[in-house]
Amino acid sequence: MIVYTHNDCLKKFNGNAHPEKKERLDSIISSLKSSNLKIQFKEAPLADLETVSLVHPKKYIEKIFSNIPTKGIVGVEKEPYADTMLCPNSKNAILRSCGAGIAAANDLMEKNERVFCAVRPPGHHAETERANGFCFINNIAVSARYLQKKYNINKIAIIDFDVHHGNGTQEIFYEDQSVAYGSSHEFPLFPGTGAETETGVGNIFNANLKAGIGSKDFMEIFDKKILNPIDEFKPEVILISAGFDAHKRDPLANINLDSEDFFKITKKIVNIANIHSNGRVISFLEGGYDLKALSESAIEHLKGLKPHI
Repeated sequence: MIVYTHNDCLKKFNGNAHPEKKERLDSIISSLKSSNLKIQFKEAPLADLETVSLVHPKKYIEKIFSNIPTKGIVGVEKEPYADTMLCPNSKNAILRSCGAGIAAANDLMEKNERVFCAVRPPGHHAETERANGFCFINNIAVSARYLQKKYNINKIAIIDFDVHHGNGTQEIFYEDQSVAYGSSHEFPLFPGTGAETETGVGNIFNANLKAGIGSKDFMEIFDKKILNPIDEFKPEVILISAGFDAHKRDPLANINLDSEDFFKITKKIVNIANIHSNGRVISFLEGGYDLKALSESAIEHLKGLKPHI
């Protein structure tokens, strides 16, 4: 098992009261290092703009970077929704987070290694030309396009169990039959998208979760509305947007999963990958804002990704 991360991802600062903080990544890395999991840690490279531009126009990325302050923090959205912040250390953190997925794609295809990208900022809210929801570059979308271009992968499935809908990932692939996107998320909740009527060209599968549901109901919905259609899609590679904020301890949502549930969810995904995708899976850290829940859930997730292909 390979885990990509980088110290640059710890340097991005969103403000003292912001939920997306470096301690999220610190808690995951320290838990992984103290676990009995056999993990090879690798430094995430900087993504190059040519690869990023497979999804995002260069002018969009250049505009974000031009807004990076020399001191302090600035929001990229209009008030009162300015919670997607730039600080002086943002550029390398953003490019490392995307670069992790690109490097992971190479390891997956050339070494048959499953990979977890332990990075921040996250990516699944980033649309083609709009940063929001703490996200600037859609890391998982760039990796999908890279896999298609370099390795001629025809069918990719993206499974997103973050408690918030990945509006960016859906927007990017909404009319693309080569990519299936399945998202389970509390609804209604930020960002307000992801109704089950949003189906793209038959490639978008949204599972709306009511506030307060627990493990049993979640698993039934996840199987029926996400895993069954992904199974029918028969992907050649599966990418996971792994948000752990559906945990009962998370302060930003109202779904009541336990840490161990993320092992079960992951094993279900891996089973489909073993059938259709030669076991090929890459996972990307998205949300999760309670440090204890986050570190426990990440361990369970990586247990589920084991063993080697």
